[in-house]
This record gives sequence, structure tokens and C-alpha cells, in this order.
Amino acid sequence: MLSEKQGEEIMMSSLNETNEVMNEEREEEKGGNSASGLKNFLWHGGSVYDAWFSCASNQVAQVLLTLPYSFSQLGMVSGIIFQIFYGLLGSWTAYLISILYIEYRSRKEKENVNFKNHVIQWFEVLEGLLGPYWKAIGLAFNCTFLLFGTVIQLIACASNIYYINDHLDKRTWTYIFGACCATTVFIPSFHNYRIWSFLGLGMTTYTAWYMTIAALVHGQVENVVHSGPKKMVWYFTGATNILYTFGGHAVTVEIMHAMWKPQKFKSIYLYATLYVFTLTLPSSIAVYWAFGDQLLDHSNAFSLLPRNRWRDAGVILMLIHQFITFGFACTPLYFVWEKVVGMHDTKSIFLRALARLPVVIPVWFLAIIFPFFGPINSAVGALLVSFTVYVIPATAHMLTYRSASARQNAAEKLPSFMPSWTLMYVINAFVVIWVTIVGFGFGGWASMTNFIKQVDTFGLFAKCYQCPPKLAPSTNHTMHH
Repeated sequence: MLSEKQGEEIMMSSLNETNEVMNEEREEEKGGNSASGLKNFLWHGGSVYDAWFSCASNQVAQVLLTLPYSFSQLGMVSGIIFQIFYGLLGSWTAYLISILYIEYRSRKEKENVNFKNHVIQWFEVLEGLLGPYWKAIGLAFNCTFLLFGTVIQLIACASNIYYINDHLDKRTWTYIFGACCATTVFIPSFHNYRIWSFLGLGMTTYTAWYMTIAALVHGQVENVVHSGPKKMVWYFTGATNILYTFGGHAVTVEIMHAMWKPQKFKSIYLYATLYVFTLTLPSSIAVYWAFGDQLLDHSNAFSLLPRNRWRDAGVILMLIHQFITFGFACTPLYFVWEKVVGMHDTKSIFLRALARLPVVIPVWFLAIIFPFFGPINSAVGALLVSFTVYVIPATAHMLTYRSASARQNAAEKLPSFMPSWTLMYVINAFVVIWVTIVGFGFGGWASMTNFIKQVDTFGLFAKCYQCPPKLAPSTNHTMHH
């Protein structure tokens, strides 16, 4: 027993030594002058707080605007229950991912593998622990999910800016914001998102509380109706949108790798989720209370809230945040592409940026083909998020520790609240069964039915999805006032 404990201490000591070397090298790069100090304060993040801001900022994003739409499909009670349930479920699987990362890295540290110029990614963790087939599965699901995650950010940008300036249609705005978001190729890694994560969370906090207060001040619309849940298709579409909301931990491994002490990540996602509840629950409840079934035809909450400077400020802040979230979702794709073309070890930011540009092109194209804000969230949640961040981590954890020796020599022992490995397996099995049947099965059926309906109604390459009909100039002027 003593030798096992010593082995664990040596393993974690090796992990800490690697991080300390990285910290020393980072300090040497920083330099001594105040300008350099300010730059590094804003640019070089790797603390527990940086990771918390990254998780919280990345988790809520534009989906905040579609949650009232989900409430109109689910009804008030189901909407609240699903948010809490999937929030806790997401925190659990993020914890599993962090455990598997530590296990993988600890094993590689014992083999004297150096990660100084290499960012560990989820598919590499799966390959190292379970073999090449799992690498292929992880790579396929993670990359496809992140690809559509970035697509959703572009769609959201066009959808939001239209509520401030409708002189251009949403498709044209997608072209413009695609070019703007392409500049994220210059951000090297998650080390460099410190100021962006902090600002991003501040922006979503403002928007969430603006939505809450604006809906309460506006009051209920005349003859408001709260009929949800009304149809099974709507019910499971709304549920999978919430599954998507709390499935933003596809970048967990990259965020952990950017930390100076990644073994401290384990509970960070849970704390981030608890804060996110203070944003998503009040705003969803208030907007649904005020507008009821009108939300069924308005997947973006901004479209129903009264136009004023407070709403315009929320739109602008969400636009900036969507740029940040685009970078969060696209950076792992940049890393994968760099490894494919052999540019991952290149130190030149400009050469790496040039190599990354081809990743943005398919994102841009898909956002123009499928501009369905709201329905696409549910489709991605059911078909991709369900496996990427729920089923695969839970299954991988069970397989990694299926043998007694693996459990005995685990880099991370069971947490204090977990009395036995049996209970750990029961929880993981429940996650796999629930998400496969309810999330992927029923959710996939409902979200794809809804998605196909949108394609049939608006067509592919829709120029202006869910845009109100243009009025005559004089009438339009009156309406704005």
C-alpha cells in the first residue's frame, strides 16, 4: 500500500515539475518592463480562476437567447428541471474528462514524454487510454461538434445584428462576421484567452439580467398563453437544446492543458455551472412568463423584447461574446489541423495563423447553408453533443478502470463523496443509457423533424431566416417609434 502511494506521489510530482518548468519559461519570456507586465497580465492565463472564467464564459454563450424558446416548447416546470438536471449531468462528465486527462498525462509523464510544444486533446487521451479506434471515434464526434458549434456562433451573430441594423439581410451579415471571426486564427491557445474569458462572462451576465428585467418591466402580453408542453416533437427539441446548453465541455482538455496545475480542474466546471444557473434560469423564466407561446415562432429572445438602448447594448455585447466563443470552439479545430499539416510545433504566430485559415472556410459555408437559429442548436445537441460530452466520457471512464489493477493504480482516487467504484459505475451507466435513449433517440427524432421542417419552410441558403416582412418606409418609421 505504501509503494502504491509513493508511486502516485512520484507521478503527481512529475506532473507538477513539468508545469513548474513551463511557468519558469513563461516568466523568462515575460520580461521586466511594465508594458510587458500588463501584456502578460492580460494575455497569459493558466490559473484556476482563468479556467473558471473560460468554462463559465464558454458554457452559456448565444444559447442564452434560445432558452426561452426551449421553455415555450417544454413548459415552465420541465424547463427548470431539465436545466438543473443537465447542468449537473454536464458537470459530472466534465469531471470524468478531467480524471481521464490526468490519467493519460500521468502515464505519459512516467514515459518521459514532453508536452512543452504540444497541446493534449481529447482524442489523444482516448487513444492513449483505450487505443486507436477510440481515437477515431473521439476525433470524429469532437471535430464535427466543434465545427457546428462555430457555425452556430456565426448564425447567432447575423441573427443578433439584424435587430439593430436590418438594412442588410442576415446572409450578408453572415459573410461579414465570417471575415471578422477568421481573425481568431491569431490567438495561439487557451493560455491567451484570459481577458476575453473575463469580458465574455461579463457580457453574458449583463445580457441575462437585461432579459430578466426587460421581460418583467414589459409584463405579460395581452392574452398570454403558456400551453407547453403541447407536442412531443417540441418537448424533446427543447430538452435537447438544454442538453446542448450544458454540453459546452468539448474543450475541457484544452482548457486543462492551458492550466499551470491541471489537477486542480476537477470541480471547476461544477462551480461554473452553478454561476451559469443564475443567468439562465431567471432570464428563461421571465421571458417565457412575459411572452408565452409567442416564443414558439421566435427562437431568438431579442426579437420579442422592446427595442431600446438597453437591448441594443445587449445585442452588441452578445456579438462580441460570440466572436470569443467562436474562437473557443474553433481553437481545438485549429490544433487538429496544425497537427495534420505539421505546423503544430511552429513558433511563428503568423505562419500558424496562415495554416489555420482553411478551417474557417467550411464553417462560413455551413452557416450560409443552414441559418436556422434555435433548431440547429437542438439538432447538434441530439446528434453530436449527446455522444461527444456525455456518452463517450462516461463509457471511456468505465473501460479505462474496468480492471482491478487500473483502479488500484489510478492517478486520481475516488472523490470523498463516492463510497465505492460500484456507485461510480452505476452513475456512468445511467448517464450512457439516459442520454442515448432520451438525448440521442427521442431528441434526435424531434430535433431532426423540426430541422427538416425549417428547411422545407425556408429552404437552404435562406436569405433572412425568421425575418419580419419589410414594411413601407413610412410605416416602418412609425413602427420603430
